[in-house]
Amino acid sequence: MQVLLVEDETALAETIREGLAEEGHSVRVAHDGPSGLAAALGADHDVIILDIMLPGLSGYRVLQALRARRVWTPVLMLTAKDGEYDEADAFDLGADDYLTKPFSFVVLLARLRALLRRGAAPRPAVLVVGELTLDPSEHRVERAGERVVLTPREFGVLEFLMRNVGRAVTKTEVLRAVWDPHYEGDVNVVEVYVGYLRRKLDIPFGADSIETLRGVGYRMRTGDDVTSGGKSPS
Repeated sequence: MQVLLVEDETALAETIREGLAEEGHSVRVAHDGPSGLAAALGADHDVIILDIMLPGLSGYRVLQALRARRVWTPVLMLTAKDGEYDEADAFDLGADDYLTKPFSFVVLLARLRALLRRGAAPRPAVLVVGELTLDPSEHRVERAGERVVLTPREFGVLEFLMRNVGRAVTKTEVLRAVWDPHYEGDVNVVEVYVGYLRRKLDIPFGADSIETLRGVGYRMRTGDDVTSGGKSPS
């Protein structure tokens, strides 16, 4: 297995490198974001182990740049930060798996083997609903050909709604898909993000893409069902 390890903690990086080498794997190590990105773009690897907190360029930005350049090598993210927001953001940007430090080397090795069995994911298809397009690989959203910049969380909510276009989805479903299956916070946080999406995607364009279904949740209208000028309450 050809592994690229991007980790700025030199002691940890060396421990991982030695452990993988003892298992018969070839490991290339980079200690900052820019050199890690260059290494990932400059050679083929079976899997990339990528720390989030990196000097020069964060792991988030490295991952985003790789996916934007159609590099689909499986990526396992590492972080010392323990929170569902970090995990969800990593998955939103195209990560394949996630480990929080400290972790067992046995678990790390098992995760890498699982990623290797799965192989690189195929290029995600661009989602289209009327004049609204979402490209998961480039983390890009456009309405009527105009770029709309979203945060990772907003992007995740929109992607879930677009993948379920025409279907009623509950707030709980959105939370489980975009936040975390075990999220125990207030479900009304979904209302907040739907409001953000409406202000960015609908109001400036005179559209009404996301329908509120009282007592149920939300529905992404189909391309032919988007009304002009309407505003649905969150």
